Amino acid sequence: MATDAVLRGYLLEESLAWLLRFSGYRLLVHEGQDPEELVDQEGALRVRGRGALHQVDVLGEFAFTPAFSMPVRMFLEAKFYQKPCGLEVVRNAHGVVHDVNENFMTHAGTRPRQRYQYSYALFSAGGFTADAQRYALAHQISLVDLSGASFTWLLGAIGSTAWSLFQAQEKYLPKPPGFPVTWMRRQLRTALETSPVYFLPSAEIAEGKFKDAARAALDQLVAALRQRSETELLLGFPSAPFILPLAADDHRRFLQYAEARPDHAVRIKRRGSGTVAEWTLAPVEAPGSYELAFKLPKHIEQWISDIDGKERRRTMEIKEQFLSAITIYRMNGEGLRTYQLRYQASSLSRF
Repeated sequence: MATDAVLRGYLLEESLAWLLRFSGYRLLVHEGQDPEELVDQEGALRVRGRGALHQVDVLGEFAFTPAFSMPVRMFLEAKFYQKPCGLEVVRNAHGVVHDVNENFMTHAGTRPRQRYQYSYALFSAGGFTADAQRYALAHQISLVDLSGASFTWLLGAIGSTAWSLFQAQEKYLPKPPGFPVTWMRRQLRTALETSPVYFLPSAEIAEGKFKDAARAALDQLVAALRQRSETELLLGFPSAPFILPLAADDHRRFLQYAEARPDHAVRIKRRGSGTVAEWTLAPVEAPGSYELAFKLPKHIEQWISDIDGKERRRTMEIKEQFLSAITIYRMNGEGLRTYQLRYQASSLSRF
């Protein structure tokens, strides 16, 4: 039987797939999209590794191939624990992505095979432990902390939905075969239009009172997301070994400004102190045009704040070293667009 925490994680993954719907990644959900690399097995999608098949719940393929690289695919995994995500989860992510990237064999006379560069992004509602952060940094696993105020509305909606689904499971489902996870994902992907219908995975059959109760709960989550249709999660790629989840309260305002100025200067502010600090950025020329919010990894925040009297100077160092240029990719009706946000310090920021 699925626990409340597991259900929260599933729902968070599907919600993130929706929030990232314009980020340049297309969702891969069926082996028909790539019979060489993907396998449908027991109602779940798996990716071929060198030593094993690896189940994946959310897999995206980037629409743009970087120079001197292979096409990029990203595993997206989400954890919704009440405590920080630990080292064992990051170790598993590294093992999976390493095995998948090693899956390449050549034989004389065989047809050339496409290769991909797989990456891994772990999203956590409760942040990450220090050990997990250090390990992820060493092995290039992207950790995304969703514990900030910008995601309170999302986590609240998911928590409520997960609890309703858990209660429906307890009341209406027999112990075997358990919770119909694939059915739930299909319902959400159909309602949120995050996957082509003809590639949606086959689902377990959900019937009777459970189906009615589960659908009502899922409909509430879909409604909460639709009410935030202006909200979007943009992926920012800074000059740093991590990615930035940039929360846009109204992506239309960002696009209106960025389409006219795809390369522009921004001011960056840090609000709060310690590991609860949040950051915002806005354009230099018109600060009220848009605002994007994000959090930095906690080990960076701890370094900024661990010595009294140096917090301001260290904040400036982080801006200049890691946040000097942030690249955002976004899909629109004309294809993939690229935006460059370049940090510019104000005269008041200097010492």
